[in-house]
Amino acid sequence: MRVLFTVNPEKTIFLSMVPLAWALRTAGHEVRFASQPRFTDLITQAGLTAVPVGRDSDPWRTLVLDPDLIDVARAGLPPPWNVAEDPSNADWDDLLFFHRDAVADTHKPQNFPIIADLVAFARHWKPDLVVWEPFTYAGAIAAKASGAAHARVLWGLDVFAATREIFKHFEARQPAEKRADPLAEWLASYGRRYGFEYTEDMALGQFTVEQLPISLSIHGDTHYVPMRYVPYGGPAVVPKWLWAEPERPRVALTVGTTAMDRLAGYGVDFQGIFDAVADLDIELVATIAESEQKKLTNVPDNTRVVPFVPLHALAPSCSAVIHHAGFGTLSTFSAHGVPQLALPCHFEGPLLSQLLVEQGAGLAVHSDVATGELVRENLLRLLREDGFRAHAASLRDEVRALPSPNELVPRIEELTAVHRPAPQ
Repeated sequence: MRVLFTVNPEKTIFLSMVPLAWALRTAGHEVRFASQPRFTDLITQAGLTAVPVGRDSDPWRTLVLDPDLIDVARAGLPPPWNVAEDPSNADWDDLLFFHRDAVADTHKPQNFPIIADLVAFARHWKPDLVVWEPFTYAGAIAAKASGAAHARVLWGLDVFAATREIFKHFEARQPAEKRADPLAEWLASYGRRYGFEYTEDMALGQFTVEQLPISLSIHGDTHYVPMRYVPYGGPAVVPKWLWAEPERPRVALTVGTTAMDRLAGYGVDFQGIFDAVADLDIELVATIAESEQKKLTNVPDNTRVVPFVPLHALAPSCSAVIHHAGFGTLSTFSAHGVPQLALPCHFEGPLLSQLLVEQGAGLAVHSDVATGELVRENLLRLLREDGFRAHAASLRDEVRALPSPNELVPRIEELTAVHRPAPQ
């Protein structure tokens, strides 16, 4: 069958989709990956066939330029998705206002640049299945316009389905004159343009590939297909110092790339952490962008600073990890049974950290209050208390019990056949 993946030009999201794309490719299916033209090189670096569509744009640029928006982003889930964290705070007027805001300020700017070209390519190529991530609604539009089945693939918690379920619950309780659905209205406008009727699966996919184990998940009212997360971080080289077993407990410190790219710098004090753990009998491996390394005043003897190291190569040798609660980082270390200290700083990070703590495999301190001493205190707990290692091992076993992308392919073939419209 023909499978068309589509994604907005966001590197970490794309990387989380690559293993599934390759599983389908190696099973003999034709796979194409569509995105803005500037994203072509990243797609082809992953060995996949790129389809440049639309024009280049960067709607996230406004976030970097607005300090108030950065503060909101660092706090965790922004509205309307924050109701997924605490549904008891949901209010219809706020839900409606912020859904309108999300469509106008997020979904339209992210999707408009590619929709026309994506639909044109889909109608030409005639995919059997379109796979899209939760922000790329253009994928659902192209699927409906070309007669394909379509599915979402998640790169974190499904706060989108949880929020949608809450929104629809509140909308149903409103009198007819107060009911409105900004997301459905926006997607339906493309239906009128391309000749299809809006259906609710356009908001959530006909099925959803879930890459988190059940203990680290939240679900809405949609069809989930579980898949084991397979780490892929792009082209990488394993450094020689990783060939040997560490002589002391190795601790990784990494806070990802999103903070640097989207949030105007890291949200943690690296120097404060270095100083606080300098006397510990550990080997601290910290990944810090070269531009930020210049700000360091001292690197202790027990600390190794590198700009990048493939986390799936580093994780097996670690006794603990300190990270930003990013989906890929947290999932990689979960797959290797490593106790985790999360310092969340963005979007779903606080909620994902909370689930990690509830599972027993780690601890969490929000990056806003994560002083060096607090990090030291919590790190020592991870290294000294056996319970964290036991729960991290249980989490590892839960992850490994999920089907790999290759094992999932037959199920995707079945679901595609079920949902693909019959030929006219």
